[in-house]
Amino acid sequence: MQCYCGSHKEFANCCEPYLNQTQWPETPETLMRSRYSAYVTGNIKYLKQTLLPHDRAQFQESDTQDWAKSEWLGLKIIETNGNTVEFVASYKKNGKKFEHHEISKFKKIDGRWYFSSGDSHVHEEGHDHHHHHEPVAPIQREAPKIQRNDPCPCGSGKKYKKCCGA
Repeated sequence: MQCYCGSHKEFANCCEPYLNQTQWPETPETLMRSRYSAYVTGNIKYLKQTLLPHDRAQFQESDTQDWAKSEWLGLKIIETNGNTVEFVASYKKNGKKFEHHEISKFKKIDGRWYFSSGDSHVHEEGHDHHHHHEPVAPIQREAPKIQRNDPCPCGSGKKYKKCCGA
């Protein structure tokens, strides 16, 4: 079976060893890809364990689980630069298609990479005007606004108000 993360590799030779915790991702991009696969497979434990240790206390398990239940449609890596990965993850929730565009930062502690923070925009398909010349520009969205108590779309597992909405 092909891996969920879009690498075109077999799942068993790509994200599965990370999700089973028999290996640890060696680069920010492999960690990011494995976290996407964790959302697809509902591996909430892995999402929590790949957060920076001091961020885990604020991890909202039920919110993260709820978001993970979306129908995941694919991952596109736009750019990897040092400890930063820019990507777009597409998913369907309540019959609507969304694109989650994020620039994630990762931190290395004791030789292991962890998810540190994400700056993201979510927009509903068919409601946006693409600006291909400025890919990092905030995306105007008409999708429902993220509420303060919603899980942060950056995937940190924290509530939006305690994370990117702070």
